[in-house]
Amino acid sequence: MTAAADPLRIGILQTDSVRPEFVEKHGDYPDMFRALLTDAAAAAGLPTPEFVNYDVQHGEYPADPAECDGYVITGSRDSVYDPHPWIARLGDYVRELHEKQHKLIGICFGHQLVAHVLGGETGASAAGWAVGVHSSRLTATPPWLQPEGNGFALLSSHKDQVQRLPEDAELLAENDFCPFAAFTMGDHILALQGHPEFEKPYAEDLIRLRQELLGPEVYERGMASLADPIQRVEVGQWMLAFLRWRDDASTAGGEGRVRA
Repeated sequence: MTAAADPLRIGILQTDSVRPEFVEKHGDYPDMFRALLTDAAAAAGLPTPEFVNYDVQHGEYPADPAECDGYVITGSRDSVYDPHPWIARLGDYVRELHEKQHKLIGICFGHQLVAHVLGGETGASAAGWAVGVHSSRLTATPPWLQPEGNGFALLSSHKDQVQRLPEDAELLAENDFCPFAAFTMGDHILALQGHPEFEKPYAEDLIRLRQELLGPEVYERGMASLADPIQRVEVGQWMLAFLRWRDDASTAGGEGRVRA
């Protein structure tokens, strides 16, 4: 683990790869998270994080969770309830990180997997696909959430979503399409349905690729929404602030703090 003044060391648990025809233009998913969190650190005046990639689809894991200050689970085209051995193993790793109260952020598939394996429920939404920009309302304002805000807009690309939260989870954000848009568990798990790592050109290419699957109404609405602003960097700052947050009140009799 890094000392307080050092950059965060973030492990990216990669659960999928960008389609080969898009990689040259957009990079792979770990590239997107590195860009997001590097931009967020610069905006917050923080040291640039260090990143380690673990291809969990092919069995790559840290030898010890302490190798990194925290982990981020990426999105995936697979469903968390698919009977793939790599998903079952990743679910076990989520349980291990939860038991050790080690920092973990789940994005889209990662958000759904955390809920699915820790007592909640994930399934296909009756409303169908969510694509393009979706705005969410904050339902809680934890002390690490800096810069402060009332809500956020992010790019989305999902049909599955969390349908029931784990018993110990706290709802963080909701929207009309996705009632459980974000949640936390203690001060060690943060889960977000939206994609802060996506930028609009990649989202546009995905929507165009899936035009026939989405149908004309969802396709046109998603494409039109790309004109709306997103809070990519701001949510990236929240992710970094969450990873740095340490609640000392229960262990040292003090107030919670954010790492320098």
